[in-house]
Amino acid sequence: MPDKPGSYQYYDKDGVIIYVGKAKSLKKRVSSYFHKEVDRYKTKVLVSKIHDITYTVVNSEEDALLLENSLIKKYNPRYNILLKDGKTYPSICITNEPFPRIFKTRQINRKHGTFYGPYSHLGSMYAVLDLIKKLLHPRTCRYPLTKESIEAGKYRTCLEYHMKNCAAPCVGKQSMEDYRESIMQAREILKGNTRVLIDHIYKEMMKASEEMRFEDADELKKKYLLIEQFCAKSEVVSHTITDVDVFTIENASDGSDSTAGSTAFVNYMHVKNGTINQSFTYEYKRKLDESNEDVLLTAITEIRDRFHSTAKEIIVPFEIDWQIENATFFVPQRGDKHHLLELSLMNCKQYRIDRLKQTDKLNPEQKYTRLMKELQDKLQLPKLPYRIELFDNSNISGSDAVAGCVVYKGMKPSKKDYRKYNIKTVIGPDDYASMQEVVGRRYEGEVKEELPDLIICDGGIGQMHCVQEVVAGELGLDIPIAGLAKNDKHRTQELLYLKPLNVSRETRKIDTPFSPLDYDCVTIQLKPESELFHVLTQMQDEVHRFAITFHRDKRSKHALHSELDDIKGIGPKAKDALLKSFKSVKKLREKANSEEGKQEIISVLGNSKGNIIIEYFSSKEKE
Repeated sequence: MPDKPGSYQYYDKDGVIIYVGKAKSLKKRVSSYFHKEVDRYKTKVLVSKIHDITYTVVNSEEDALLLENSLIKKYNPRYNILLKDGKTYPSICITNEPFPRIFKTRQINRKHGTFYGPYSHLGSMYAVLDLIKKLLHPRTCRYPLTKESIEAGKYRTCLEYHMKNCAAPCVGKQSMEDYRESIMQAREILKGNTRVLIDHIYKEMMKASEEMRFEDADELKKKYLLIEQFCAKSEVVSHTITDVDVFTIENASDGSDSTAGSTAFVNYMHVKNGTINQSFTYEYKRKLDESNEDVLLTAITEIRDRFHSTAKEIIVPFEIDWQIENATFFVPQRGDKHHLLELSLMNCKQYRIDRLKQTDKLNPEQKYTRLMKELQDKLQLPKLPYRIELFDNSNISGSDAVAGCVVYKGMKPSKKDYRKYNIKTVIGPDDYASMQEVVGRRYEGEVKEELPDLIICDGGIGQMHCVQEVVAGELGLDIPIAGLAKNDKHRTQELLYLKPLNVSRETRKIDTPFSPLDYDCVTIQLKPESELFHVLTQMQDEVHRFAITFHRDKRSKHALHSELDDIKGIGPKAKDALLKSFKSVKKLREKANSEEGKQEIISVLGNSKGNIIIEYFSSKEKE
């Protein structure tokens, strides 16, 4: 293949185009698909289906981009990046009629008129339509207006004319030339050239005033103020920035990898005369393992073509190793242009959050699967962490020591699997020893299928190591262990993980002697505002709540414990009857040691239980 720029096409066995690509060097790019070291699964699948290759050589890199864009639109290949906007967002149409109409639509047919958009933010679209309606009064009727039909008097004025929302071109009250001038101004507004339009209206207003056409000047003044008010809603960055395109990209997942996630969001902003007049976010679906640069390059070509942008400067978040004719890529580091880049990225991230919220509402299970997948990627786990178990201890200076275990299945609490543990072998406030006892009792007799996919300790590296000694050392189980460490203010600060060294979990033998040196404690970076961080914090709060509630219940029972509870043969009803009659254990003891008192006890409980009480306190008196 030639060492020149161009576009290449892959065909399957049926002669159908399955992939269209572009390259600065066709020879290098196409040959890269057939190297032995290509290990990406999706690329392997694509290559296995290629039965024929064609290519087209062009003169420049920009021509290669444009050719690829047109071929993708024409053939819609199975493995190419997909722009997912279809019928999702409306556009604004200006028809090709002698008296054009302006309206919103989701049906794109270039034969019927010129389309502007699509608009991902409906509020922006309605704001533009409202400005055009108030400023220019385009007709809303569907009459097939022509000069001949108007002169023949086929139509009559409607309510819109009487409400002063239309100048009635249907009856000749507005000339075709005047109406088309208004439509031309509407096109300028939709293109974002409001500053040129407002200067034109200002000059006309001053001219009418000089000619003493004060009614016309007043109407022009109203239009001037409307456009000025509309422009004030846009963010003015700098009057020195005349014509710039801004592009940013955000992955659907929180992964740091450049190819993370199958979906990417691209935000486009156009700045004209220092004012942001267009801002849209588009969703792109990766079919292969395209990098962010590949997706952004595809989006830039397609979006600029859609909006007929001729901006000579394109602001992007990272260096792009391509060239476009009559335009240059620029990565700003400071100043107004850097502020524009940050603003575009902020819009892109907000759009991503909104789409994730919509998806989670429609399919809650997908949200939990996404979070499990994210946690698996962060910790590099061998399988999806469907079952997660968390442990926490609770005691006061070693007294009433208890522990709790909560179970999450699919990132949701499974309360029927919660377990409470009384600490039996540990004396004093020893959290590490208590944790080891509980974990040992938990997994010593567990069925293998019921073992968790991940254990999370409510503590730092010390807690993790003591759990690891029991799980990996004593029991020989290969269960990943993580920990949620807190800062000085007792707030969750970081996620810790014991990462296996040298030997992978798949190849490590269970009977291999345990050694702490086989693991390294690593800190997993999580953004405090991320969804995964919030879910893990909720898990930590739940296990803490469960353990401390059990501890309080046990402490309350201990505080209400009576000496009568230790007497065999005396149940709750007999205890209540005695306390009701004698008020306290001290008075009961005194009665049990006197003849009159003994008869009172027997009268309350009867001979059998009364004698048990008398014998118990008599033996205590002898001791």
